[in-house]
Amino acid sequence: MRAMILAAGLGTRLRPLSALCAKPAMPVRGLPVIAHTLTWLARHDVSEVIVNLHHLPETVRTAIAAHQPEGLVVHYSEERELLGTGGGLRAVAEFLAGSDPSVVVAGDCLVDLDLGAAVARHRARGDRYTLLVLRDDPRAEAFGTLGAAEEDVLRRIGRRFDLGGECARGLFTGIRIVSSDALGGDEPVDWPDGPAFEDLADWLGPQLRAGARDVRLDWISRDEALWEPVGTTDEYLAVNRTPPPLSYLDDIPGQPQAEVMGNEDDVVIVGSGARIDPSAELRRVVVWPGESVPAGVRAHDGVWADGRFVPGEAGG
Repeated sequence: MRAMILAAGLGTRLRPLSALCAKPAMPVRGLPVIAHTLTWLARHDVSEVIVNLHHLPETVRTAIAAHQPEGLVVHYSEERELLGTGGGLRAVAEFLAGSDPSVVVAGDCLVDLDLGAAVARHRARGDRYTLLVLRDDPRAEAFGTLGAAEEDVLRRIGRRFDLGGECARGLFTGIRIVSSDALGGDEPVDWPDGPAFEDLADWLGPQLRAGARDVRLDWISRDEALWEPVGTTDEYLAVNRTPPPLSYLDDIPGQPQAEVMGNEDDVVIVGSGARIDPSAELRRVVVWPGESVPAGVRAHDGVWADGRFVPGEAGG
C-alpha cells in the first residue's frame, strides 16, 4: 500500500519555532514527528510513502534520513508554491493510484490506531474517499468538526460547507483513505481550476452537491485511537511533557530518545547532545537536540532552540 504525508505547510501557529524547523521535523522526546508517522505507516503494511515539501524542506529530509524504517521507500514531491491539500494530492495522484486504496496523513500530529481495520471497512463499503473521525472527542468543537448524514455520507465540512441533514459529527484526524478510481482511471478526474485548492471543500464539496454518496466518515472511538496534534507551541509542549502511549514507539529507528529530567510537574526534556549548565533553572522546558543552555538561565513552560528560549502561553 502507498501513502502520502502532508508536510508542506508553513507552520504559522508554531512560529518562531517553525522558522527553524518544519513542523513534521520537530522533535518529540527527541524523535521527529514524521519519524512517528513513518513507523506507524510501516507497521500497517505501507511500503511506499511520498512526502510533499515546501517550507524548510531539508529539515524534513534530514529527519527522514535519520529515522526511515527499514524496507519503507520514501519519495518526495517538491512544491515551489504551496498547493494546499488538494493541489498537493493532485500532484502525486498518479503515484497514489498505484495502490488501491492509498492513505493520506497529516504531518503535524501523532496518531496510533488500527489503520488496517479502517482500510478494510473502506474496501467493504466500496467508497472512493473515507475520512477518519473521532467520535465524542471533547476537543471537537475547538478544532472544528465534520458532519455526516445517513449512511455516514459527508455532509458538512467545518463552517465552509454544509448541505444540511446532519445526523452525527466528529473530529477529523487528518487521515484519508482514497480509492485509486478517485485519482484517475477509466474516467478523467474533475479537479478544481487553479493549482492550489483544498481536497475537502474545494474538490469533494462539488461532488457531494451533485449527489455523490461514496465520500464517507469512518467513526473511531476514543478508546480505539490516540490522536495528538502538534500544531501550536502549547500542543507541542504537551506531547513532549506527557507523550501518548504509542504502541510503535520502541520500533522507531535512529538516534536515542531524549533524556527526561526532573519530576512530573517540572519535567525537562533534553534532546540528544544538548547540554544544560548546572546553574540554569528550567521547569517544563523542551531543549532541542544539540543545544547548549548557558549559566544563569531561568525559564519555564517553553522550548530552548537556536540558542534562545521560546515561551508557550504560560512560559517565561
